[in-house]
Amino acid sequence: MNVIVRLIISTLAVLIADLLLRGVSLGAMDTLNGVLTAVLTAAVLALLNGLLKPVLVILTLPITFLTLGLFLLVINAGLVLLAAKLIPGFTVESFWWALGFSLVLSVVQGLLNALDGGAKRKEE
Repeated sequence: MNVIVRLIISTLAVLIADLLLRGVSLGAMDTLNGVLTAVLTAAVLALLNGLLKPVLVILTLPITFLTLGLFLLVINAGLVLLAAKLIPGFTVESFWWALGFSLVLSVVQGLLNALDGGAKRKEE
């Protein structure tokens, strides 16, 4: 059940980020296809963050250390661009839009998790 709640929160965050950023598109939101693209985007980003991101963080540890952690933003933007290549209907215009998308996504997910009571859910 926890996975479904996290997927719903991530999907809402993807939809909000799509509304806020004009360089990111999930397709036509007036059809079911746009919402399914948002769900697929949230799921693929979760998989990429769970499987590929730890490997990339370990491989780029020296440069991450030298940049005081700012290189993690580059990794996040790269994963968003990879997701855009994998998911039909999800487009990102440039690296900077991917960086903005990842920042907005993180902030919105944090806010939605705080409203949802994520800490309480983890204790149960």
